Amino acid sequence: MNKIILSITLFCAISVNAQVAIGKESVANPSVSLEFATTENRGLVLPYVEDNSGISENGTIIYDTADHKVKYLKGGSWFDLSVDTTGNADLSLQATKTEKTGAKVSIGTPTSTDGILVLEDNNKAMILPKVASPHLNIINPSAGMMVYDITARQLAVFNGTVWSFWKP
Repeated sequence: MNKIILSITLFCAISVNAQVAIGKESVANPSVSLEFATTENRGLVLPYVEDNSGISENGTIIYDTADHKVKYLKGGSWFDLSVDTTGNADLSLQATKTEKTGAKVSIGTPTSTDGILVLEDNNKAMILPKVASPHLNIINPSAGMMVYDITARQLAVFNGTVWSFWKP
């Protein structure tokens, strides 16, 4: 019995360092570390952060509850992805929760101490959930939601009130 448990644990540990597919069987592209299925109208909800002063890892993406904006960190400065300033979020769900500072998922070779979901591959990327016209098809979006709009071919970010769209 112990050998079976050890085998399952080892398999799971190996899987964490490999490619991860959510809502689908597998990741086909070798350049992808995390990929979401496109069969549902769902997005990725970013972590809610009340104080971003302790975050120093470039590339971090958060939903900042202080000003209700989706932001990413680059060169020590926070950049706004929300555009609109009317965002809001219901923080009551997390108000009574205690933060687990050691809680973290790492995909790739673990080196970072920041973040709760850290993609640590140096030659792979994350593919966001793909949704056609998310502003029309995601019925009840959450603040901090992020998807790739396959109709308009652009990043879509929901700040709790409105969608912002980023076209490359």
